[in-house]
Amino acid sequence: MSFGRPARDAFLAFAQAAPWRANFRDFSAAIRRMATLSEGGRIDPAGVAAEIARLDAAALSSRQDDGLAALLGPRADELDRFDRVQLADVVAVCGAAPSLSAAGRSLFAHSLAGRTTRNDADRLRKYLARFGLEFDAIRGAPPR
Repeated sequence: MSFGRPARDAFLAFAQAAPWRANFRDFSAAIRRMATLSEGGRIDPAGVAAEIARLDAAALSSRQDDGLAALLGPRADELDRFDRVQLADVVAVCGAAPSLSAAGRSLFAHSLAGRTTRNDADRLRKYLARFGLEFDAIRGAPPR
């Protein structure tokens, strides 16, 4: 496997600016995919362009799926993957719940037995505030 200079330069320019979600594994998989699909093991600019388009489309669809961009705007892209996945689940539960208390009971049901206080609504309100969100804003957000 080898890169032609124009192909290598194009991929490196993309790779330096790309948000690699799984770090080296995603980067390595992209190179492996280009090498596998290339003619004779030599990666050309067309192969790089196709891989960049595939990676861009995958990144766009993953950002659109969770609905956080509608609530947070550009700040959604600043979230760590861990926070984004967790917050997207919390937002989905809040969107379906009739009240803040009901959402809190659903989200914290497993830890309820071991606690002396049971104010799940306050716990949820504080969690949402970390991201500048309010329950009523989530309930009023357009459906995904």
